[in-house]
Parts: sequence; C-alpha cells; structure tokens
Amino acid sequence: MAEPLLEISGLTARFGEIVALDVVDLTVPAGRIVGVIGPNGAGKTTLFNVICGFVRPQSGVITCKGQALHNHRAHDMAKFGIARTLQSLGLFAGLSVLENVLVGATVHARTGVLSALFALPRADREESALRDRAMAHLETLGIGRLADKPVGGLDHGSRKRVALARALLGEPELLLLDEPAAGLSGREIEELADLLPGLASSVVLVEHHMDLVESVCDDVAVLDFGKLIARGTPDTIRSDPAVIAAYLGEDANGDA
Repeated sequence: MAEPLLEISGLTARFGEIVALDVVDLTVPAGRIVGVIGPNGAGKTTLFNVICGFVRPQSGVITCKGQALHNHRAHDMAKFGIARTLQSLGLFAGLSVLENVLVGATVHARTGVLSALFALPRADREESALRDRAMAHLETLGIGRLADKPVGGLDHGSRKRVALARALLGEPELLLLDEPAAGLSGREIEELADLLPGLASSVVLVEHHMDLVESVCDDVAVLDFGKLIARGTPDTIRSDPAVIAAYLGEDANGDA
C-alpha cells in the first residue's frame, strides 16, 4: 500500500486553557479529496494552521510523503508540495490578477538575486515560464480574460479564483482549501465542484457548504470542540448520531 500523502497522529494544540485540537488523527491518501467539517470553533482552521506551521502544537506528529514536519514554517510548505488558500484571500487590490498570482511565485523561483537584478537570460526564461504557468491556471479556472484587470474591481467569486490560481502556481501535490465556497453563488459552487478533482493529487477541504462536501469528498472528518468525532464517507457521516448531535444539539436518540 502506498504511503499517505499526509498523515497526522495525536495532534494536540492549546491556547491557554482552550484545547483547540485534542489528540487528532487524520490520514490523507494520494488521489483523494478529504473534507474537514464541524461547527464554528471546532478546530478546523487551527488544524490547517498547525499543518502549515503558523501554530505550534503541544504534541503530535505530522508526516508528509513519509517525512516528519518538525519546527517547520509557512514558507517551508512549497518544498513539501503543500499549498493553501486563506479565508481572507490575502490579495492585493491594486495589482492585476496576473500580478497577484505571480506574487505566489517567490518561493518557487530558482534564479539567484544577481541573475534577476542584472536580467540575465536564466532569469528571463524563468519569469516567462512562471507567467505562462500562471496564465494556464487562470485559463483552467475560467478567468484568463481577467489577467490584466485590477483585483480590487472583481466580484467575490472571481477573487476566490485568483487566490486559488496563486496557490496552484507551485504545482502542489496537496492543496489545503479553507472555506473555498464561502460567499459563492449556487452556480459558482457547482463550478467549483467540477474543478476540484483536477486541481492537485490530494485536496483537504474545510467547508460549511455540505452540498459541496457531499459532491466532491471521498472521505469526511468531523471535528467538534477539537476532537475528531467521526470519519467516513459522506453517506456514513450524514447519518452518524455524533455528527447530528454536534450540528443540531441533539443526543443520539434525536431528543433535544
């Protein structure tokens, strides 16, 4: 059996007396889309922040392609083949769509500072290749025609796609998407569902829109108060008593 692309074991993260993640285990096989769901405050974004090195856990092990991530930082993620989108998008309103995507190229560029400074041929070739790759992702996401438009003038759905294109520029094997459907119309969510399977080898999706989760996810992990309370297919999760209780405040018998 092939190694999981990402494996998390015993992950615990606390903020003072608050336990954000409580001995969480999660496996992301290659070629799968895994949904992470749960009520507000369940620990979903904290999980992403720990994976990406924004938050240091108190205990637990994170392994990517068989290599343990230890004391890593957010800027290390590209070399592990991991990219992430943010709820806040983090775009620059005054820059064009293409320029915003190319901002994500910093960690992927291989030319030295001197090559870029003196416009040596190697730097020119790399810049051209990055621009071509950025444009290819914009076309795939249906916004190639907006490449020269300022991001500040775009609608929310288009800005979401710009942020996604930027994350894809490094050709990640694992894509972490934090609420990608937030603020999108029903039609835009359907378009996103069509796009997701082809974006990366594996995707981990934190999402509140259950229609999207059920339509694209192979597996779903459910967090509640930092604990992993269920894991399985969307069909299994939908009828799980613990999941129903977490979302609806009911006990396993359906009583209030």
